[in-house]
Amino acid sequence: MTEIEEEEVKTFKSLGVCDELVEACDKMGWTTPSKIQVEAIPHALEGKDLIGLAQTGSGKTGAFALPILQALLEVANEKGKPPAFFAVVLSPTRELAIQISEQFEALGSGIGLKCAVVVGGVDMMAQAIALAKRPHILVGTPGRLLDHLSNTKGFSLHTLKFLVLDEADRLLNMDFEKEIDEILNAIPRERRTYLFSATMTKKVGKLQRACLKNPVKVEASSKYSTVDTLKQQYCFLPAKHKDCYLVYILSEMSGSTSMVFTRTCEATRLLALILRNLGLRAIPISGQMSQSKRLGALNKFKAGECNILICTDVASRGLDIPSVDMVINYDIPTNSKDYIHRVGRTARAGRSGVAISLVNQYEVEWFLQIEKLIGKKLPEFPAQQEEVLLLLERVTDAKRISLMKIKDGTGRKRRRGEDDDEVDKHFKSLKDAKPYKKSREGRKMRK
Repeated sequence: MTEIEEEEVKTFKSLGVCDELVEACDKMGWTTPSKIQVEAIPHALEGKDLIGLAQTGSGKTGAFALPILQALLEVANEKGKPPAFFAVVLSPTRELAIQISEQFEALGSGIGLKCAVVVGGVDMMAQAIALAKRPHILVGTPGRLLDHLSNTKGFSLHTLKFLVLDEADRLLNMDFEKEIDEILNAIPRERRTYLFSATMTKKVGKLQRACLKNPVKVEASSKYSTVDTLKQQYCFLPAKHKDCYLVYILSEMSGSTSMVFTRTCEATRLLALILRNLGLRAIPISGQMSQSKRLGALNKFKAGECNILICTDVASRGLDIPSVDMVINYDIPTNSKDYIHRVGRTARAGRSGVAISLVNQYEVEWFLQIEKLIGKKLPEFPAQQEEVLLLLERVTDAKRISLMKIKDGTGRKRRRGEDDDEVDKHFKSLKDAKPYKKSREGRKMRK
């Protein structure tokens, strides 16, 4: 291939995308298509079913959104107006569904696109009203979409032309198989289907055979990998001092926007309280929080009001928060593939980023599995234990106070969501808190 041909391939126009959508891509800052977009869009525009395999943060949303919007424009030009419920996108999490909807709306802003989101944790009546307005694109989680198909009067998907299963491997791991089967029985057989997944599991293969017709398989990465712009390190530590090491790293990198991944919902709440007690601007997000609180936390993080997001794996897939500088694995994931998705929250779209894994004596085997998966030995983060343990007294006090708040001072555990209100009340102003100051030695060491 000549240099000229290579240059042509690197534009959305050369992939066959129409002028209106090329302009929309420019407005969103999408100047060059990603590898999965280059591979997928031409086949999709030819009307073929797709199986797309790509690592997280690779631009999968654009790979299916642009062909769908182009097909919608063509139908609108023929019939005078775009049809309702033209496409449905199924997502494993509420936050990812909302983000996909936002990207559709941004790409379709110049053509009057209407998009609706149906996810759990939100009033069904308000969603039913949105469905009654007959949007062109519907994005949702399988359970709530099935609820509406079963219970919302007058709602059906008989006009559907496109079905997208995004993060299909996770959809199936979250036991949505039954709901997906019922949705497939309720929609037209004559449709285009796009299945996008980070991994090709047996369950994904079974789903592929059930709902795709002669699909084209496109792949942006043939193995599990992390991007070259990501600096990955680990820190080996005793389990009893893990909180100290976390505070130390966050303080050493105090100018960074960070995501801290834990294994449990309870840990997100406790860590957020500990860090806020120490004057760090942390906020939790987990599956146990109400939808409004989850969105509120995410919006505060995106807006920069809080620069540390403490989260479970609910935030490890799909969420595109461009400003994330660092990912910390507070708990090493038991499934090494989840590591790829977690660290994929940083170093996105060519930017640089840092990922640090806190490995205690009980997690060594899981960490070795991660190194085996990514095919490299990671360097150690430079932390002197003597300096880290200078924080021990303050961190211990902060943890004791935080546990008392979670117990409400009476030994009674709070009901779900109740402790989040307490966090907001107690820490409504962070200006009074005294943040831990970095030492000169720490700064030198990091350099």
